[in-house]
Amino acid sequence: MRPELLFPIYTPVRSLPGVGPRLSMMIEKLVGPNLVDLCFHLPNGFVDRRYSPSIVDAVPGSIATIRVKVLEHLPPKIRRLPYRVSCKDDSGVMELVFFHARKDYIEKILPVGQTRIVSGKVEHFKGNVQMSHPDHIVKASDVEDFLTVEPVYPLTAGLTAKPLTKAIKNSIKMAVPLPEWQDPAWLNKNKSPSWLEALHKVHEPENEDDLSPLAPSRKRLAFDELLADQLALSIVRRTHRRKAGRAITKHTELVEEAITSLPFRLTNSQTNSLDEILKDMAEPLRMLRLLQGDVGSGKTVVAFLAMLRAVEIGAQGALMAPTEVLARQHYKTISELAKGVGVSVCILTGRDKGKIREKLLSSIAGGEISIVIGTHALFQKDIKFNDLALAVIDEQHRFGVHQRLMLTDKGKAADMLVMTATPIPRTLMLCAYSDLDSSRLTDNPSGRKPIETRALSNSRLEEVVARLEASVHEDCKAFWVCPLVEESELIDIQAATDRYAYLNRRFPNRVGLIHGKMKGAEKDKVMSSFSSGDFDILVATTVIEVGVDIPEASIMVIEHAERFGLSQLHQLRGRVGRSKRKSSCLLLYAPPLGEIARARLNVLRETDDGFLIAEEDLKLRGAGEMLGTRQSGLPVYKVADITKHQELMMAARDDARLIIERDPTLKSERGKALRILLYLFSKDSVVQTLSSG
Repeated sequence: MRPELLFPIYTPVRSLPGVGPRLSMMIEKLVGPNLVDLCFHLPNGFVDRRYSPSIVDAVPGSIATIRVKVLEHLPPKIRRLPYRVSCKDDSGVMELVFFHARKDYIEKILPVGQTRIVSGKVEHFKGNVQMSHPDHIVKASDVEDFLTVEPVYPLTAGLTAKPLTKAIKNSIKMAVPLPEWQDPAWLNKNKSPSWLEALHKVHEPENEDDLSPLAPSRKRLAFDELLADQLALSIVRRTHRRKAGRAITKHTELVEEAITSLPFRLTNSQTNSLDEILKDMAEPLRMLRLLQGDVGSGKTVVAFLAMLRAVEIGAQGALMAPTEVLARQHYKTISELAKGVGVSVCILTGRDKGKIREKLLSSIAGGEISIVIGTHALFQKDIKFNDLALAVIDEQHRFGVHQRLMLTDKGKAADMLVMTATPIPRTLMLCAYSDLDSSRLTDNPSGRKPIETRALSNSRLEEVVARLEASVHEDCKAFWVCPLVEESELIDIQAATDRYAYLNRRFPNRVGLIHGKMKGAEKDKVMSSFSSGDFDILVATTVIEVGVDIPEASIMVIEHAERFGLSQLHQLRGRVGRSKRKSSCLLLYAPPLGEIARARLNVLRETDDGFLIAEEDLKLRGAGEMLGTRQSGLPVYKVADITKHQELMMAARDDARLIIERDPTLKSERGKALRILLYLFSKDSVVQTLSSG
């Protein structure tokens, strides 16, 4: 149960006064559903309202707070013109200007003959002093509440500053002092305020220094968040490690036979990674290892060989992928490799129903099938393995920590190997995967040619289509990826549909279309048709970003490349260049390019090293944007900034490990406070894994 101390800030946003259904929906979309989410929505600027000049002395362009007497209202004679209110002080006259104003409302807040305090941006227009749409209009008696520094918060479409700021203020009032969970020596060394003091201070910036990630109060809250994250990962790691393992030491020559039968030689990093995995599997502890591999680096082959080690002892291996397209891609690769050594492989997805499904489940439970490949369907209760010894989870960031543990729980002391095709900067390895040992595939299979990458203005679209026409005549296949429109898959699909129609007119019956709203069977049919040569050009949304392997495809066109993250562009580019054929990637952009977008495209033209690209992506966009992208799957922090808080991350990792060594069930006084910290940052499920009592 969540501690009672946290109940007030874990109430819904809609419980705040003045927050109705529409406003709560916008706030929840921006920050989250509870008051605690508002508490951690920090300002990114401030407005200083302490400047209080006379009308004549007010500096044009400044934010000023001025005491005025209302002289007269000047409603517009023509509807589209602004409503004006004439005011004065002892030094001169000023007009307050309102567009699309309601006369009765303006008369109510600015009654003629009354004194009011107005605050907003001062402008000079045709020799007159004016203030358009003052930010605040209050009675003179409220001036003391007014001459302050006002925080400015990030907003979202439809949400304005005033109701959000009010909601945040009301949320902070609900926060209460909490037991101190930080180490006293650390607090003294860093002169850190308490959690509640820090929370109040970050929402009351007085200068630019207070907005810095390195300001004491922000550092305090960032360290709290990082410690909660690292502590949760340490608990998960310990929980997994303390379960009885299985030392897979006995083996036949099946793995060696499979390596010999491969139609290619393993790269050095494939060999090294496989050695690390097999060594882990030979230990009596459960393996928990991450296999990082750049696009096309051969992770599937390494996973297959690792699963064969489980098969050698009469056990089973399972590989779980987040999408059916990716699962079928793995099945295609692994089933071909398995034929060479006589190992049975099946695929199980949500699409399998009735007698077909029953037969598959029976074969899996009876041990007739050695390697099972599937989607989330592998989680389901009716899936029973005869003896699952190794669970492989691909694109693991799309599954929660507990989801990946659910799969290993279907085996007897099963080892776990998780894979990702998204190269992860070393800094982010700490925050996302510190519960895992790590192996890296750093070189590409032999025979792969570098991909020629060019950036072109979208004004040269016809030139690109003409080039495509020439390539198609030479039996080349091409992907055409349509613009990414943030948080709007429907618009993505519309863009893809329009481009499909255009290209289909140019290349009749030679163009296919695939997007995320299509059913699994439809996607499979399109991919199969593309692969078999029924058409030459595949128009797609980012659904093809991961796991699509069409060796014949040698051209990748990406429209509005400036809208994509660097790592995502690299992932998309990796859909081509998967054979010995010369390949190219054309990045179409809409000029003018911003500085960051230009740097991003330049990096992609200059290197194909995914790990270097990931590091550059982190530098260019910062952790906040990078972690929030849909392709990264990495944790999104509310306060911490990984690019600015690297030292805090290291300290949080070390502290978390020490805490778990000394107090593994968090029973000490500090341990009890740390439980509250975990609940504060919504790590409820992790607390449940701790031993009771």
